[in-house]
Amino acid sequence: MDLSKILSISGKPGLFKMVGESKNSIVVESLSDGKRIPAFTHERISSLKEISIYTEDEDMPLEDIFKNIYEKYDAKAVENPKKMSSDKLKSLFAEVVPEYDKDAVYTSDMKKVISWYNQLLEHDMLDFSEEENAETDVETKGPQEATEENDS
Repeated sequence: MDLSKILSISGKPGLFKMVGESKNSIVVESLSDGKRIPAFTHERISSLKEISIYTEDEDMPLEDIFKNIYEKYDAKAVENPKKMSSDKLKSLFAEVVPEYDKDAVYTSDMKKVISWYNQLLEHDMLDFSEEENAETDVETKGPQEATEENDS
């Protein structure tokens, strides 16, 4: 799963896929309706690969959180976070990110993460099989052999 081309643009709802680049902007396609629009350099654009959630120890990448949700809900969508109570949302988030920083992570952040997960799942963009294959190689062959094989 490559989250580097999936973008969040401040002030615009939903997620976008980067389709192309131009001199002053990038061309993005909305995952929700498929419309293509320019995203200019002055807009706050964040790749999902760069986003992480504060925890008590260190930040947890969004990809790991998506994987935890995916495993907990057996590759099914989560209830719409906008309809959840604040307490239910916090307990759900605590199950998938047990050590999230309760002072720094707001319910609005939790809603975004869960709605992004649902949107990516709906568009079949959550694929953890590559990671599992790499982990299996390390377990069966040992770390040195798996690394050498992946380098070639």
